Amino acid sequence: MTFDPASFVPQHFRWDYSDHVATITLNRPEKKNPLTFDSYAELRDTFRALVVTPDARVVVLKGEGGNFCSGGDVHEIIGPLTELDMPGLLAFTRMTGDLVRAMRACPQPIIAAVEGVCAGAGAILAMASDLRLAARETRTAFLFTRVGLAGADMGACAILPRLIGHGRAAELLYTGRTMTSEEGHDWGFFNRVVDRAMLHHAAADLAREIANGPAFAHSMTKRQLDIEWNVSIDTALEMEAQAQAICMQTNDFRRAYEAFANKRTPEFKGD
Repeated sequence: MTFDPASFVPQHFRWDYSDHVATITLNRPEKKNPLTFDSYAELRDTFRALVVTPDARVVVLKGEGGNFCSGGDVHEIIGPLTELDMPGLLAFTRMTGDLVRAMRACPQPIIAAVEGVCAGAGAILAMASDLRLAARETRTAFLFTRVGLAGADMGACAILPRLIGHGRAAELLYTGRTMTSEEGHDWGFFNRVVDRAMLHHAAADLAREIANGPAFAHSMTKRQLDIEWNVSIDTALEMEAQAQAICMQTNDFRRAYEAFANKRTPEFKGD
């Protein structure tokens, strides 16, 4: 059963879909776009549904009102968590981890357009995306130790060191301090830093560029970037040999050759 991106109407965030690009906007600007139990679950289910949604080729994730996401809502999540027993707490932490799993498993590249506050679970959403663009004023913080929790949250201890290095990740996760956009760019967390007025335009332009490319090949690239973290170089070479041979069977590969031979720009269709 497929998921129709053109008719989807979520309850806990805004969804826009056009020209094969899906845009998720966290839209609680009065609180800097925090997450709730329900929005966690709906985001997880949406990214799961994208696995069977080939018409959507790229996802842009952003926030409303000048901020990306302030993390879990203090009163709607953190307060209730203090009252839960261990099974209830574990159900919650596994559910939040499932959101990251769903983001990594969906075949579409995810572009995070990050501005203003990007904290706690918001920083995780940016981290779990494939590409991250930031406004210059962006402040990113993995705040978990500030509320008495471990930095080991939603995959941070696994993914963040791979993006910025072990020592830098350890500093951010132990201290909960703010990472500036300049640091994030220098360290490899952010792909680009742009003026705030240009952020959403830059994310949209990048999304269109990727959406116009070979969607199947992009999904293969995303999959291999993930699964090759934990294999030997020899195994990775064999994986990539098989992956590329599969891509060479696609119509997009044939179209690209025919376009090149006829000095035209290829039109990729994702098949």
